[in-house]
Amino acid sequence: MTPKPSRREVLRYLGGAAAGLIARPTVLVAQDTAPPSLTIAPEPIFELSPWLYMQFMEPLGTTDGSVEASWNHMERKWRPDLIAATQELAPPMMRWGGLFSAYYRWREGVGPREQRKPMHNLVWGGMESNQIGTAEFLDFCQQVKADPLMCVNFESEGDPRWSINELGEERSGNAQEAAAWVDYCNNPQNTDRIAHGFREPFPIRVWQLGNETSYATSRFKKEWAIRKTIEFSQAMRKVDPTIQLIGWGDSGWGPEMIERAGESIDYVAFHHLFDPGAPLNDSEYAGDRSATWDALMASVKKHEQKLIEMRAQVEKTKFALALTECHFTMRGRNRCDLNSAWATGVAYARFHNLHHRHGDLLKIANIGDFCGTRWQTNVIMIPTPGGKSYLMPVAKVAALYRKHMGRHFVRVDTSVADLDVTASRTGERFCLHVVNTNRTRAVTCRLAVQGSTIVSARAFAIAVDPFVEITSAESDPMRVDEKKINLDAGHQFPPASVTAVELFVKV
Repeated sequence: MTPKPSRREVLRYLGGAAAGLIARPTVLVAQDTAPPSLTIAPEPIFELSPWLYMQFMEPLGTTDGSVEASWNHMERKWRPDLIAATQELAPPMMRWGGLFSAYYRWREGVGPREQRKPMHNLVWGGMESNQIGTAEFLDFCQQVKADPLMCVNFESEGDPRWSINELGEERSGNAQEAAAWVDYCNNPQNTDRIAHGFREPFPIRVWQLGNETSYATSRFKKEWAIRKTIEFSQAMRKVDPTIQLIGWGDSGWGPEMIERAGESIDYVAFHHLFDPGAPLNDSEYAGDRSATWDALMASVKKHEQKLIEMRAQVEKTKFALALTECHFTMRGRNRCDLNSAWATGVAYARFHNLHHRHGDLLKIANIGDFCGTRWQTNVIMIPTPGGKSYLMPVAKVAALYRKHMGRHFVRVDTSVADLDVTASRTGERFCLHVVNTNRTRAVTCRLAVQGSTIVSARAFAIAVDPFVEITSAESDPMRVDEKKINLDAGHQFPPASVTAVELFVKV
């Protein structure tokens, strides 16, 4: 029987909640005599792609100084604090692109710096210096050990607003320009790259054609986009037949894109940016924390619906999916402070669990914009004019999961109330990703692997008040707590927590 809390405990809990204190409330834990088990079935189901933790970098102009703020223009190098924060995040892939790709001319960002032509950022406003170009981006990828993914100018996706700007400058890039970029990067004998001081090639294996081709009536229609996909693929693969290409497949385009251009591409791309809805927007979330928490936990259903929709388009062909952009778009357009709160990190952890469950087809996935000075949807915040870059809650979760992830997806009994769990393995090492979706109550479980004896187990958890916010690198409440697990007593997963568990077994 659960012991009845004392009047003092109840008053202390209610008083803390009413005052909106950061300190964690007193947690009332049910003391069951026989805690339920999280039991892993050890047979590998499918291989998980490390690219499920991809990040993407896009120059966001005056809206958010993402790229220009990342670069030390006086020393001509990346900010070391950003490099350090990204190394902690450990993304396996970095994408260059976004809407910016529709008017980006890659030749403006190569060669001697003093000769590089600045460009107008047509979507996000302001000017981009082009001091960060192909070589600099690839240097960043090398420093953080990430595979590069380039998003090419896909004839401005057919949008006349981008193909020629108000100054009359041609900003559209054709298939020949894309092929020349592949040659510049991948051809060991490319004379331009060698003349620019880089004798060794920049081997880029994955390229995306365009960005969000179906999302506006002013852009390519499906028929024309399919033709252009084939044209670009032929030109780019003529230069390097080994590259992998991502074609656009959202808005129901997937089946026909695969049927007609399937031999020209390796992945079908889609995006999912959505507003979870009230009461999460602006500052309203602080008024009803319980409702806000429930809405965040429920948002996983909307994301799952999108994944199921895309699966349905490729299920017959088993074509690989690439979710190259995904994040919340709460009202206030990327300025909602809730993105800095741990509650949002917990919600995004559930997204990662979904990505693992769909990992048989989903091979590239992203959550959040990469870095910047202002938008709260950024994965890494860059204080300006000085300060130390730091990881937002979404990045805290990605870094935790990325460090404790197995190669193959395996099944786990997920019938324990309030826990969202996935499992993976590499040899005798098993990893659990456990989200406690209950805001106020801990859950205790035993751990088991069918047919094996667990010889050691450790938990790596982030467990803080859901509405604690991170605002600087120096004041970081979301640190990982490492503990050895008592296998006989079971492990307690704290309220509103995200935990990576590592188990080693003896068969």
